Amino acid sequence: MSLAGDRLKIFRDSECVGEPDGVTWEWQTWEGLPYLTCSLLEPWCHGFFTAQFSPRSPIDLVEVLSPGAQVYRVKQVHGNVVLKTGEVSPVSAGSPGSETVAEIYSEADGLVAERPFEAIWVCTADCVPVLIADDRTGLVAAVHAGWRGTAAKILPEAIDRLVAVGSQLENLRIAMGPAIAGQVYQVSVEVAAKLGATIVPNSAVSATADSILEFLHQLPETPVFADPAPGKVRLDVRRCNALQLQQLGINSSQVAIAPHCTYSDSDRFFSYRRDPLKKVQWSGIVSRGATTSS
Repeated sequence: MSLAGDRLKIFRDSECVGEPDGVTWEWQTWEGLPYLTCSLLEPWCHGFFTAQFSPRSPIDLVEVLSPGAQVYRVKQVHGNVVLKTGEVSPVSAGSPGSETVAEIYSEADGLVAERPFEAIWVCTADCVPVLIADDRTGLVAAVHAGWRGTAAKILPEAIDRLVAVGSQLENLRIAMGPAIAGQVYQVSVEVAAKLGATIVPNSAVSATADSILEFLHQLPETPVFADPAPGKVRLDVRRCNALQLQQLGINSSQVAIAPHCTYSDSDRFFSYRRDPLKKVQWSGIVSRGATTSS
């Protein structure tokens, strides 16, 4: 089956997943330690933290962003469940630290704030940390998007939950933080096809793995790259998420992807693919009050 015609119809804009004009990623420091921010989210206190902050947990890191904000996190399980802060308990000072996954946390891979001054957090060590903000309601979401969660369309699920609490797509600002880059992330053809199946047109749901990969390779900014090993390809999970957002009707100017690879930058980031250790970096954002239109 050839998907070329559908590709041209749906992805004819070559800038659909590119970095929006004017967006910058900037290093900030706290007590000499570096963390990353994105100008797209400038009105919100937020940060993509580095390995240097380990073993600090969100209850510690919120002091960097917005002291006193209520802290929320979940037990990440590589699924597509997104919870609202009203559905989970806030983190207290006595909660376990970042190196321990405790049963007290609800199982999910995304959080949506329901009120102002709520700090929501996800952790990653190659997967994609996604912070989302609504410039009208002031509410935010945080998502942990690994390949499994991306295959299960966790980012569209998070968008749906934001819409359910009053967001409109055109008001969303979405920043994908440091993650493993596609050029160094080797996966099986079957894994790449699972993610590709979330991007190909609905008319091609029965497409074979080979035809799905052919479709992906021909995209203006493909999320897959050749690999010398038989049955393997290189996969950029960030681009897959960006393409899913495009399918929802979200404009490229609303989406930014950090130019940093966790696998390649061993000085700043933990990488499970590089060093299979249970160490993570945290990403968080704090919700604001609604913006009054003039």
